[in-house]
Amino acid sequence: MVEPEELPEFESPQVTNVMHADVKSVHAELVRMRQADAEFIRAEEVELQNSAAANVKANQVTARQSALGMVNTTEAQLENTAAGIVQAENVSVSGYTAVIGAGSADIHHSAVGYLAAQEVHAQDVRTVLLLARNVNGNVVTTLDTRGVVIAGLIGGLFGGLMLLLGRFLLRRN
Repeated sequence: MVEPEELPEFESPQVTNVMHADVKSVHAELVRMRQADAEFIRAEEVELQNSAAANVKANQVTARQSALGMVNTTEAQLENTAAGIVQAENVSVSGYTAVIGAGSADIHHSAVGYLAAQEVHAQDVRTVLLLARNVNGNVVTTLDTRGVVIAGLIGGLFGGLMLLLGRFLLRRN
């Protein structure tokens, strides 16, 4: 299949509906996408259904069965969605997410790589790294805050010892 050289840009002051299309960028007050993909979306409100977006900047993002690269928003609701990086004041997630940075995170039946939030409400969540002030619910984590501190101290100690050993060996020769 031959891809077009330039993807179209959609700009609308109020509402843009994109269905079954590939677009470069979309700028509007409200963006609704169904079975479409976009490189960049900037809007007040974004609704995605079975769609993909590389970079989304909006006040409110709602995504169902979609794929997202980078999301920067105030409010995010991601249902059965795969996302790379999500930065939001309030986020609700079910699916797979690499990185979440949020004030408040409500996460259900999800896998999250790195999760940093003031408050986390979780049910059946797996994380690699969890940094949070308050955690309510069931979270299985590889490294929690205490584990990160211990790993940092051990790594620093090991690195310092290797540096001293290297200096000692180089002085003798």
